[in-house]
Amino acid sequence: MRNQNEFAQMTIEQLADFLRMPQEEFEPVRKMADRVRKEQKGDEVFIRGIIEFSNYCRRRCRYCGLNCENTSCVRYRMAEEDVVETAQEGFRAGYRTVVLQSGEDPYFTKEILGQIVKEIKRTTNLAVTLSCGELSDEEYAYLKQCGTDRYLLKHETADRALYDRMHPCGTLENRVHCLKTLKKLGYETGGGFMVGLPGQTEEILAKDLRLLAEIPCDMAGIGPFLPHPKTPLAREMAGSAELVERCVALARLMLPAINLPATTALEVLLKGSQERIFRCGANVIMRKLTPKNVRKYYEIYPADLEQMKDIKTERKELEQFIKHLGRTPN
Repeated sequence: MRNQNEFAQMTIEQLADFLRMPQEEFEPVRKMADRVRKEQKGDEVFIRGIIEFSNYCRRRCRYCGLNCENTSCVRYRMAEEDVVETAQEGFRAGYRTVVLQSGEDPYFTKEILGQIVKEIKRTTNLAVTLSCGELSDEEYAYLKQCGTDRYLLKHETADRALYDRMHPCGTLENRVHCLKTLKKLGYETGGGFMVGLPGQTEEILAKDLRLLAEIPCDMAGIGPFLPHPKTPLAREMAGSAELVERCVALARLMLPAINLPATTALEVLLKGSQERIFRCGANVIMRKLTPKNVRKYYEIYPADLEQMKDIKTERKELEQFIKHLGRTPN
């Protein structure tokens, strides 16, 4: 077994070998990642409340149910005051970070987004994360000045050919440029990628991990590809939960202080997998705050939504789950 400090310098080929090795041989890596998580982040699990405020999107990403060519998608936009009120309700329920997520919706200009952020910051002590896709350098700078703390923009795949096949609406170069701009502007920068895209190899996943380190990202969402029935990839196989776990463990070892969520997509793929991923280096979990009347329409991938409860009840249930793991909710 290698020393943990060696992982940050590993080549694409070396990382790919770890992704391919037999499960029993990878187990010590998993345990090392969990130990590094404890040393670097403690036993706290950070809970983020996510508000999906618009499912309009101008992009045509081939894996995403929100893509603009999906005419069966029921579109919605939350009113600005409703976004703020939902964030305030989350704050009263105990959340300390809110993630405002949308498709790339041109309606929400930098001025509208900026006003939402300012009002949330004025009325709560919430840290605010935006996840609204690719914007211009000037727009990112403006939103930082308005008080945005973090920005989440997954690169999805670091392989140019695969990126082009999945995104007939953008380029890997611009996605990476956006991530580096966010980092330069002082955002806590979140990246991430999907595991199991058609045509993906272990070498490509290793490139994804190297890109996280190159930025370097402060947070990374790593989850499985889940085929949506209203996309061109409807008949493809879903990604592997085991491979997601390996990528999370390696990300922890390469970037010891990074925040790594147990993604919702992972639990949709395999019940109980969120519990497993917390033993592979993960230390963050997200809970939807999106209002009940529109929550079902934000469908990047198909998900059977459980019976929705009020925000306080869902928060308490999540805290109980985290305590069940022997960890401390935050």
